[in-house]
Amino acid sequence: MAIEVRPATEFEDVRALVGPKRPDANVCWCLSYRIPSKQNQTLHGTERGDLVQQLLKQDPPPGILAYDGGEPVGWAGVHPRADTSFAHNRKIPHVDDLDVWSVWCIRVRPGHRGKGISHQLLRGAVEMAKSYGAPAIEGYPVDNQGQKVDLTMAYTGTRKLFEDAGFTKAADTESVLNGFPRVLMRLDLQR
Repeated sequence: MAIEVRPATEFEDVRALVGPKRPDANVCWCLSYRIPSKQNQTLHGTERGDLVQQLLKQDPPPGILAYDGGEPVGWAGVHPRADTSFAHNRKIPHVDDLDVWSVWCIRVRPGHRGKGISHQLLRGAVEMAKSYGAPAIEGYPVDNQGQKVDLTMAYTGTRKLFEDAGFTKAADTESVLNGFPRVLMRLDLQR
């Protein structure tokens, strides 16, 4: 399997991964952490998709996509932390004042899971952050200690996934997801 990971710029491909079946449905579109909470709450129906189309035209785009033979099979939300809700999140600490990047969502389409695509997405997020000169990249996965994570809550990734990509635990958080504590995992990119 030759998986290609590249910046997310194609709306239809992003929609296939994080958009709703019905264009007017109120689903996340991976905006919950990307934009301020108040703005997120005001968006309804097709306004979310419209905003995603605008974000895809920005440099850097709001994330990356994984493709298998041209078919979009995975998504990761990655962006400078300053442009995300993590910039002011009270439950996820800042370990220093560096202009780090955050990766907050990793999603693989059903039928493609269990093939290592999440690992490739995380590597792609690291490469994208590095290409924009980020000094470090953070993620906020669950520390599930090998226990099963509900698929609807697995979007944060697991501590092991991040450790496998070279990240180390930088801090505990006050955030809990699906009954598991979330930890702040970090990778220094200044080496």
